[in-house]
Amino acid sequence: MPYQSIFREDAFADKVIIVTGGGSGIGRCTAHELAALGAQVVITGRKAEKLAQVEDEIIQDGGLVRSMVCDIRQEEQVKEVVATVLKEFGRIDGLVNNAGGQFPSALASISTNGFDAVVKNNLHGTFLMMREVYNQWMAQHGGSIVNMCADMWGGMPGMGHSGAARAGVDNLTKTAAIEWAVSGVRVNAIAPGWIMSSGMDSYKGDFAKFVIPTLASKVPLKRMGTESEVSSVTCFLLSEAAAFVSGITVRIDGAASLGTPIYPLADHENSEPYNGFHRAFIPDVLKKQ
Repeated sequence: MPYQSIFREDAFADKVIIVTGGGSGIGRCTAHELAALGAQVVITGRKAEKLAQVEDEIIQDGGLVRSMVCDIRQEEQVKEVVATVLKEFGRIDGLVNNAGGQFPSALASISTNGFDAVVKNNLHGTFLMMREVYNQWMAQHGGSIVNMCADMWGGMPGMGHSGAARAGVDNLTKTAAIEWAVSGVRVNAIAPGWIMSSGMDSYKGDFAKFVIPTLASKVPLKRMGTESEVSSVTCFLLSEAAAFVSGITVRIDGAASLGTPIYPLADHENSEPYNGFHRAFIPDVLKKQ
């Protein structure tokens, strides 16, 4: 069964779109949907074996994909990957800055190296990819960029390093949307809430045992999101249908970032998830619940 996207099959025909962190999770899903919609997808990441697996999946499904190993924190690697994409495909129509990551840690106990690593991955890497895609192609030809953010508006207790970085991405998105509009470049961001993706299996210990089982109950829609529900918003922002949308961060969190602790959330089962990804699977950490 192919990807069940809500968009027309040729929505991204003849388009070249880079998806960083395309070897797993939301990036993998997004790459699949874009390929199903006709795009030539380029997935990047640090682990060749993970990229190869996703590349093989997309090829089996009839899509166009090329994988390239790249550490987005390394400036020269970023420059080289962007140059290689242009050499091989002659254009870059879209960039999905999906790559990133974090780990639970209180501010008082996190090391300087740990803090820097998360900021470099989530903020510096996003900036480097944006800058190189813009300077090497989009400045003269236009395009669309979608950055990965997070629910950091109320702070991120337990993940302050990631909150600081993601807040930076939100502001960076707004700044680029203004500065690069003259080139016909639209820059937006997405802020997923708690999503059932493979990234959840990276959390261990007490966070996995005691926090993850409670997440759905903290969401007004009383469930976690699917990777498809993030990918579909990304595809919309990349598409021509969003031609007048720039400089925004879309929250994809079931309203979890809203409300107040004094307003109780009623239990219900009235929210049906959208899951168009034919290769989606439940993270191991959720199977144990």
